[in-house]
Amino acid sequence: MNAPYEPLLSTMIKTHDIDPEETAEWREALLSLIDTQGSARARQILDELAVVARQQRTGWQPELNTPYMNTIAVDEQPVFPGDLATEERLVAIMRWNALAMVVRANQAYGELGGHIASYASVADLFETGFHHFFHARNEQHRGDLVFFQPHSAPGVYARAFLEGRLSEADLMHYRQEITASADGARGLSSYPHPWLMPDFWQFPTGSMGLGPISSIYHARFMRYLTNRQLQDCSARKVWGVFGDGEMDEPESMSALTLAAREKLDNLVWVVNCNLQRLDGPVRGNGRIIDELEKLFAGAGWKVIKLVWGSDWDGLLARDTTGALLRAFANTVDGQMQTFAAKDGRFNRDNFFGQNEELARLAQGMTDEQIDRLKRGGHDIVKIHAAYAAAAAHQGQPTVILAHTKKGFGMGSAGQGKMTTHSQKKFDEQDLIDYRNRFDLPLSDEQVKGLSFYKPADDSAEMRYLREHRAHLGGSLPKRETLCDRLPVPALASYGQFALQADGKEMSTTMAFVRMLGNLLKDRQLGPRIVPIVADEARTFGMANLFKQVGIYSSVGQRYAPEDIGSVLSYREATDGQILEEGISEAGAIASWTAAATSYSVHGLAMLPFYIYYSMFGFQRVGDAIWAAADQRARGFLLGATSGRTTLGGEGLQHQDGSSHLVAATIPNCKAYDPAFSGELAVILDAGMREMVEQQADVFYYVTLMNENYAQPDLPAGVEADVLRGGYRFGVYGPQDGAAQRVTLLGSGAILNEVIKAAHQLAAQGVGVEVLSITSWSELARDGMADETGTSSHLMRLLSATHGPVIAATDYVRAVPESVRAFVPEGRRYSTLGTDGFGRSDTRAALRRFFAVDADSIAQAALTALAR
Repeated sequence: MNAPYEPLLSTMIKTHDIDPEETAEWREALLSLIDTQGSARARQILDELAVVARQQRTGWQPELNTPYMNTIAVDEQPVFPGDLATEERLVAIMRWNALAMVVRANQAYGELGGHIASYASVADLFETGFHHFFHARNEQHRGDLVFFQPHSAPGVYARAFLEGRLSEADLMHYRQEITASADGARGLSSYPHPWLMPDFWQFPTGSMGLGPISSIYHARFMRYLTNRQLQDCSARKVWGVFGDGEMDEPESMSALTLAAREKLDNLVWVVNCNLQRLDGPVRGNGRIIDELEKLFAGAGWKVIKLVWGSDWDGLLARDTTGALLRAFANTVDGQMQTFAAKDGRFNRDNFFGQNEELARLAQGMTDEQIDRLKRGGHDIVKIHAAYAAAAAHQGQPTVILAHTKKGFGMGSAGQGKMTTHSQKKFDEQDLIDYRNRFDLPLSDEQVKGLSFYKPADDSAEMRYLREHRAHLGGSLPKRETLCDRLPVPALASYGQFALQADGKEMSTTMAFVRMLGNLLKDRQLGPRIVPIVADEARTFGMANLFKQVGIYSSVGQRYAPEDIGSVLSYREATDGQILEEGISEAGAIASWTAAATSYSVHGLAMLPFYIYYSMFGFQRVGDAIWAAADQRARGFLLGATSGRTTLGGEGLQHQDGSSHLVAATIPNCKAYDPAFSGELAVILDAGMREMVEQQADVFYYVTLMNENYAQPDLPAGVEADVLRGGYRFGVYGPQDGAAQRVTLLGSGAILNEVIKAAHQLAAQGVGVEVLSITSWSELARDGMADETGTSSHLMRLLSATHGPVIAATDYVRAVPESVRAFVPEGRRYSTLGTDGFGRSDTRAALRRFFAVDADSIAQAALTALAR
């Protein structure tokens, strides 16, 4: 047992001890048990006593916090397997090149921004992983997944420079992605962005909180692939390096219990606890490491605290009274930040000067030695011990809480200062001090000129760098896209009923589910389909899939469901195919992203279909969808119960009038609003072929209705126009020679109202042509791509029609307004939509209220004709 623990135990005893002698006997008995039989036996006895205490309803439970010191004791540390001096030289070089890159960019263009302090705090954490733990993909290993703290991207670029993956010219174009190409260089994106650097970054982490939740669902998806025997991921890890301030994001914390429940011991988080957010302390009046320890331990994670570096080991060993641990326990983060920002003299006077016991511990140490006392996240030996323990741990996900200094090594220029996050400029003396602090082999002139430094190719450092990465499979991060092409079955084999619906009544949601069930039966594509639903499978009529393919569960089904005798009974299985994510749209979209990027992350093409209430997509988790787009996701998002008038009774927060407006802003999202099952079938078929046969980096958003109505046959030969965004659906009333003619455009749920309006107008002698608009955004993109503006698809369609044009949708008017520029000159164009908040009532009442029912559309047409 470590000596510091004994006095600490006594400090934890309540002050009003009615029998101190008996208390001392209990304490001595526990210490004797640990000394004679070891920690494992002590834990067993304590667990047993805790059970007894609970049974007797004593009201006691153990604290979730452990002492403010390293979880891994000195005598438990494995032998460090590397060359410490070489690794310290390498990380110093990374620090310098990262700093030089950011400072150079801001000397040239002050508006570019960039961050130095975050990487300064995390550099040792990154490099220990690079040297010893982060596996790249090769023939022997499918590769680890690594999520890098986004503000520390310059350090990853600095390593890639040493590895020869990036040139000096590339580093000189940090955050200059447009101008770089003109200079024959590659611009480096601000943060990890796979869209912008498609062969480099694997995961976008720049939007705080999305990296953490994404890492959890990627780890779970790897288990899904393993349990379904699609790919063995058992030897692979997911590593995530995140910030302590980032843990305040709801998404960071929202899936912790899922990771524990699923026993994701393939997941390791490293939380860089530099104690600072952008503007100041994370928990100035408390301790974020203590808070996070409670949170993660309570959620069921293994917690490893990496608080103090090796230099503290001797002090802790000499601390026979527990003075250091008491001082740590009584120092809040705001004060700890102040200690980081000040020099050795200040720390001697204000930390070690708190009492005589602390002062004696510091005797014999110079001010410089006190200043150089490392926090755990800057000590490579301690980091390696924590990583090794995390990698070996089984049965739980692990979090390493690593204590660091923001701006470590920046001295008076920024270490621990409130302004350090935004520090981008250094004066000459600051640069020289930084050079001296890390003993860099640079002359004063090289330092002042911000010269990048790269050791000779045959130097010990470069050989070490290459050998360790070769042992771990090669360079990281590295994004790959090679995967198998999946054949898509003929449309008629799964969707003939939709193409030739013969007037049968059904909703497009039901048509989709039927087609999905048929696709799941296909021997080649079927096993690669990943149906995903938040918590509404029965709402969407998917209960028949429970028995067909099962719901994924890592433990199978340990109960007999109450509906076991039903043909639609609930069935969970370790090889289940459906991912039912509970009431968590953020979790479900993270799950979809993991499946939609499997082609790149795992080299295994998967095809996810995530169906949800459309209002809970782009509006609720739009940032996560944007991140999926950045990651070049391939899959289907199905916005069911779409529109503002189809989900009648659910009201304001459930009725979607804007998802197509937001979807149109995402460049690689193809959004469709089909009204009929035949249109839907054509869109699904084309999307599958584009994504898994042609392997295009797009994803599809398709809205579905829960309203049952007659489904017509798809007219022959309109398939290409369906995909372009619209086609001529029908003609009503007199045409040639008619005194009055009008063109009606409609999509989704409102196309039927448009058709009814056409019949009303035809009965009044008006000639009507109806266009079914399957995608407003595709029409708009096509029009913007047409340089002349005269040959866009919508222009061609409307040029074959006559009269004013009335467009009606179940979305805000901005959706149909997006194509106004492509209406032929001289044609009046009026739009009808559902602007405003939704509300509860019948569909008919809602459509009258928003003026998108047949009567309102017909009246709008007559008004336009009268002008």
